[in-house]
Amino acid sequence: MVKDFKVHRGYPVFGATVDSKGVNFCIFSRNGKKVTLEIYENFYDDVPIFKYTLNERKFKTGDTWHIYVENAKANMYYGWRIDGEYDPEKGNRFNYKKLLLDPYAKAISGTYDFDDPSMYGYKKDSKFKDLEISDINSSKSSCKSIIIDDSSYDWEDDEHPRTPFNDTIIYEMHVRLFTMNPNSEVEYRGTFDGIIEKIDHLKKLGITAIELLPIFEFNPSANTRINPLTGERLEDVWGYNPINFFSVTGNYTHGLRLGEQVFQFKDFVKTMHKNGIEVILDVVYNHTGEGNEMGPTLSFRGIDNSIYYILEKNKRYYANYSGTGNTLNCSHLVVKEMILESLRYWVTEMHVDGFRFDLAAVLGRDSKGNWIGDVSLLKDIADDPILSGSKLIAEGWDAAGGYFVGEFPTGWAEWNGKFRDTVRRFIKGDNGTVSDLATRIAGSPDLFWKEGRTTYSSVNFITAHDGFTMWDLVSYNYKKNIENGENNRDGMNENDSYNHGYEGETDDPAIIKLRKRQIKNFIVTLMVSQGVPMILMGDEVCKTQHGNNNAYCQDNHKNWIDWRRKDKFNDIYNFFVKMIDFRKKHHSLRRVHFFTGRDFTGNGIADVTWHGVKPYNPDFNENSHSLAFLISGEDFAEKYKKKDNDIYVVLNSYHEPLTFEIPEIKGKKWYRVVDTYNENDFLDDPIVLNSTKYIVKEKSSIILISK
Repeated sequence: MVKDFKVHRGYPVFGATVDSKGVNFCIFSRNGKKVTLEIYENFYDDVPIFKYTLNERKFKTGDTWHIYVENAKANMYYGWRIDGEYDPEKGNRFNYKKLLLDPYAKAISGTYDFDDPSMYGYKKDSKFKDLEISDINSSKSSCKSIIIDDSSYDWEDDEHPRTPFNDTIIYEMHVRLFTMNPNSEVEYRGTFDGIIEKIDHLKKLGITAIELLPIFEFNPSANTRINPLTGERLEDVWGYNPINFFSVTGNYTHGLRLGEQVFQFKDFVKTMHKNGIEVILDVVYNHTGEGNEMGPTLSFRGIDNSIYYILEKNKRYYANYSGTGNTLNCSHLVVKEMILESLRYWVTEMHVDGFRFDLAAVLGRDSKGNWIGDVSLLKDIADDPILSGSKLIAEGWDAAGGYFVGEFPTGWAEWNGKFRDTVRRFIKGDNGTVSDLATRIAGSPDLFWKEGRTTYSSVNFITAHDGFTMWDLVSYNYKKNIENGENNRDGMNENDSYNHGYEGETDDPAIIKLRKRQIKNFIVTLMVSQGVPMILMGDEVCKTQHGNNNAYCQDNHKNWIDWRRKDKFNDIYNFFVKMIDFRKKHHSLRRVHFFTGRDFTGNGIADVTWHGVKPYNPDFNENSHSLAFLISGEDFAEKYKKKDNDIYVVLNSYHEPLTFEIPEIKGKKWYRVVDTYNENDFLDDPIVLNSTKYIVKEKSSIILISK
């Protein structure tokens, strides 16, 4: 078979590009001295069927090495070897014995065994640690780049739903954990197809977009820690350690993960779109799964270490703004282009609708770690013509202490950590929260009211994958992370949580009732706030992680959704459904423009007014624990919209009932929709109020609408 391959110069387009006669291969390496392409017939082979060392005078353009191989075809496997200086103290870690993944590969076979010494560029047993080069060939690994030809895939009439950002409701979810529990009763548990089997659950809930935790190829067995209670080895479940930015992981598809994962993901996106649900990816471009100087050599480290990574002054070591051992050099043009090409690929070839950027502050730093926001890669992404229309969401902080929420370029939305913290503290009953709560409910204008930004620049959330679930937030005072194997040192210590009288699960009906009410208060606050609401997977069925607030390594019943809880907490699920629907029906809760507090029509009603137990007299004092507000049904900034109901909300986190005088509205009456204290917490047919006063019970919320 080797004799059938013919070699031509090729062209500088990164990755493996298939046509009817063969495949063009191209890779970047500025400091590499010898570049070799190897093609394998099977992913488990350790001897290639084709091997060719590129002559730089013929097969190199600038810093790109390229070759066209006639008769190479889709579904073959390949890798690169790059030789050069191995001197970690100069930042160079070339090792010709290591078969490297193509950074632009569309799929990767197999899984890495990080216990295998061949995965490392240095001798694992050397007293000199990473300074002594390894001479073990790594081609025996099942992990190889796969040649993919998806040009004939039929997208049918697929269209992006293009839900306006201010109308978006995000459901943050993990593909595997969503359906891995046998009681999910799906055929393909823990996969993209498993989500499709549960699509009715999502549609009834009313969310408009799912935000998937990382689906870039990663190695679940990269975690070397042991569960001290069971002795079992833990896993990297969440997948925040990518080894490639173009490959969809085979961890969430059924089959042998030999390329079919590409097509199963396309089928998944197409199905989501047919059901009106957008697909947003949680993407990790701030670091890779190669770790620190003691990590494996899989791809970038062996291709050109000093280009792809930010190194410390002593170039043996890596800058660690990500908290995971290394940091991508996102200000370097080569890395910028790779990230932009990756994003374009997921939009154009995989039809995804947007991205949430993990530790996005890293992408706004220069090569020395300085924040350069408006002149960084962040601005390039926002201005990219191909990415235009895609939802861009930033996690505005990083592990090096950078906190830049509100400072991202125009075109970005941001996770609003201040919303999370303030709402948690208010609902818990902390002092000094009411004034800031009003700011968060109004869309956080202190952060986002600047040129080019809007209310939907704020992605509001109370819980996310990182931290307690909502049920655990009302059930635990302290994290219970001992099973993570880090002596309970991992995860946040400050959670603003409260167990309401008992630590953990209990059968006490009074405590359960109060916990449920607090969850309803959380969802009311989230759904009546300006900005984009995000819900954590499983909160709608009171998912518990048994107090673990950093369950990144737990792939078991304690972390899978227990679908029996949907029946047990059906009242909570239905309340979520109705509150989401209520938000959708009232455009005054989804404004594009910030409130002004001004009465533009002269009818005595401003776009928003703040109240206390007395109308127009909010109590922002340190010891206040309640807030009322009235949102006008008329959007003065968008006069083409039909008038909505006026909406009056009271949030009472005080430990006693409070009597509120309801503001009068000329020619209209108030109707009660929500009272979280009542058994009939949400009324599909609102009832008229015949009194100008309303007793709002302790730890509860009400919503009134005008008619």
